[in-house]
Amino acid sequence: MNLQNKVVIITGASGGIGEAVAKELDAAGMSLVLTARSQDKLERLASKLQNAKVVPGEITNSELPQKLVDFAIQTFGQLDVVFNNAGVMTVGPIESVDIEAICHMVRVNVESAYRIAYTALRHFKQSGSGFLINTSSIAGLKTTPQLGAYCGTKFAIEAFTDSLRVELAGTDIRVSSIAPGTVDTGLYEKWDEEQKSFVYSGGVLQSADIARCVRFILEQPGNVLIPRLLVVPAAEPV
Repeated sequence: MNLQNKVVIITGASGGIGEAVAKELDAAGMSLVLTARSQDKLERLASKLQNAKVVPGEITNSELPQKLVDFAIQTFGQLDVVFNNAGVMTVGPIESVDIEAICHMVRVNVESAYRIAYTALRHFKQSGSGFLINTSSIAGLKTTPQLGAYCGTKFAIEAFTDSLRVELAGTDIRVSSIAPGTVDTGLYEKWDEEQKSFVYSGGVLQSADIARCVRFILEQPGNVLIPRLLVVPAAEPV
């Protein structure tokens, strides 16, 4: 896909991978609709980009997905790509993990991702084409102690993405996932050293590394689809 003048919605855009992808796709000539909870962070990011608009919102709000699609159409006249990226991580041993936080994580990582995806894909079916990229994780391909619930949310995203891709085969609608290994984002800031040891053994990636890979997925010619891109630090055991 030639990204020049295409339009993308990015969820979880106020930091980490979402922010880096916004910068990368802006450099590729795309127009951006950015969403996250923090309006201030979104506006600071948008001010550094060429053609970005912000729609602050809580990703678990069931009305947000359609609001984003409608805003993209009204503002830019089209919608070509959705980067379905918003997510949180709850970690902890069985005895002390916060169960309410786990339930919230499922709402964000699974339920909200499904809402965004189905809303976007219904629009793409009406328009005849489009590209959905779901952010998964290496945790959607293998399990890690104390991360069972998080792994479950990412296994769900992988299964969901695979099913959508098969359902849409033979159309001009593409569905891919990107599965990062350990990335230096805010997800790990509150972890203790034991918890970090589970995932930091092979070093870390930067958000910009993932952003380049997202652009790579999108820029493939029409006869090429990358169903899943696993991206890990060179020293990370897979």
